Amino acid sequence: MAIFEDERRPRHVLFDLDGTLADTAPDLVEALNCVLRSLGHTDVDLAIARWWVAEGSVGLIQNGLQISKEEARTSPHRQRLLHEYSRNLCTKTRLFPGISKVLAALENRNIPWGIVTNKPKRFTDPLVAALGLDARAGSVVSGDTLSQSKPDPAPLKHACEEMGLLPESGVMIGDDIRDIVAGHAAGIRTIAAAWGYRPANEAKSWGADQVALDPQELLPAMGL
Repeated sequence: MAIFEDERRPRHVLFDLDGTLADTAPDLVEALNCVLRSLGHTDVDLAIARWWVAEGSVGLIQNGLQISKEEARTSPHRQRLLHEYSRNLCTKTRLFPGISKVLAALENRNIPWGIVTNKPKRFTDPLVAALGLDARAGSVVSGDTLSQSKPDPAPLKHACEEMGLLPESGVMIGDDIRDIVAGHAAGIRTIAAAWGYRPANEAKSWGADQVALDPQELLPAMGL
């Protein structure tokens, strides 16, 4: 069922980046494996470690080294991981299958779209450019663009302001509960992306207006 009626189709769409638009796990996990190798450890399998990506560099180091979140946050190995990632942040990263079609469909309908991510700007901007999205996105808001990040609604409202549109006329799509909480707080309708770095059953519990199991379900969910 579409979350917008025919006469109220979205006037803009906001996407999370990692786990929603792009599968960044291969490059992030490779950065982790570089750290593990330097410490004499064996590589961790991508199929296992991709579920750690939702918690960023802290989660990768925490799980990869089996240390606490507090230790991971201040660990020099986390900085090494970020350094390795910055050198190869779009080597294996690709848009999820079906996303290119969704973006093209929005553009064909003159519906602007933007990116709101908690990823720091120093990684977001070169990654978005490498994916060829920088000139297409109506707004790109990173985790440090403002003093607040998701689940605070401020980044979503900022993106809407940059596109000159009201929050309530759009939809936020993301693979983390923080995307949904931020969307609700901003007055934006929400779609949980269940193809990302959280289990699909978990995504169904976030209270999103709609859950999409695959990018192909996005356009019908928006009534497009």
